[in-house]
Amino acid sequence: MSSTAEPPGSSAAPLLRIEDLSVRFATRHGPVHAVSAVSLEIGADEVLAIVGESGSGKTLTGLSVLGLEPPGATVTGQVWFRGENLRAAPRRRLQDVRGADIGMVFQEPMTSLNPSLTVGRQVTEVLRRHQGLSGKVAKKRAAELLDLVRMPDPDRQLGAYPHQMSGGMRQRAVIADEPTTALDPTIQAQVLALLRDLRATLRMSVLLITHNLGLVSGFADRVLVMYAGHVLEESPAAALFAGPRHPYTAGLLNALPRPGSSRQAGRLTPIPGQVPVLRADPESCVFAPRCPHVRAECRTAQPALRPASGNGHRAACILESSEVIR
Repeated sequence: MSSTAEPPGSSAAPLLRIEDLSVRFATRHGPVHAVSAVSLEIGADEVLAIVGESGSGKTLTGLSVLGLEPPGATVTGQVWFRGENLRAAPRRRLQDVRGADIGMVFQEPMTSLNPSLTVGRQVTEVLRRHQGLSGKVAKKRAAELLDLVRMPDPDRQLGAYPHQMSGGMRQRAVIADEPTTALDPTIQAQVLALLRDLRATLRMSVLLITHNLGLVSGFADRVLVMYAGHVLEESPAAALFAGPRHPYTAGLLNALPRPGSSRQAGRLTPIPGQVPVLRADPESCVFAPRCPHVRAECRTAQPALRPASGNGHRAACILESSEVIR
């Protein structure tokens, strides 16, 4: 998800602010608490990464910003964009915001692009809807946008259908919320470089949603770590990698291959167990069943986020940093 930043000299208020966002689903087995009281801010020209395993609630958080949550979801909380509460906005207003001010790029290019329409038709449709362009003007601008994302021979690609493009080319047209899904390391690097260039050129703010912490280093300014619908840690990216303050974050980092270590060619260190499906508000730390440092106090309540060090580093854990980092 990305958004064009405010012009220089504008207010220092966050471009996007989410307050106490919760998402619930009613099922025949009882309610599912998919996202619980998530709050976050993204400033102008900032990259915030939300990381966590599948089922942590990170993608659903992003979908809820623009009212794209699945049918049957009950959403509470507020989403403020440039001072406007999008959760209270009528659907017509959300349609105006989508694609013009905020763009969400979904995970799978082949399912995000309409296979029966040319790429040019799909790009110009957005230009017609949000910028009022038509005819040759819209086509020219569409070619310029494809060129901006480094699409080879953009004029010719306007007439191509998605199935006629390589995975890398489709990924350039639809940069996913998991920008490296099903891509080899070479294309991964190209896509991240493209995101960096677009951010610098367009002064975009970016919400990057991924389960891969390795992608976050060197790209994101700040990181939000989610687990079972809860935010467990929030930190500037450099501080998070230098010293995680929550055992879950430490576990994610320990699962990464490290150049020069035995883990590069050997076994990684996985986190045992799976992300739980919560059917009620937790009566203990949500990570307690999988935590190697669990104590009796961890089983009495879900800890709130609290300062873990300076510079906005917070963690929802009762442990001191020296007990988490070993």
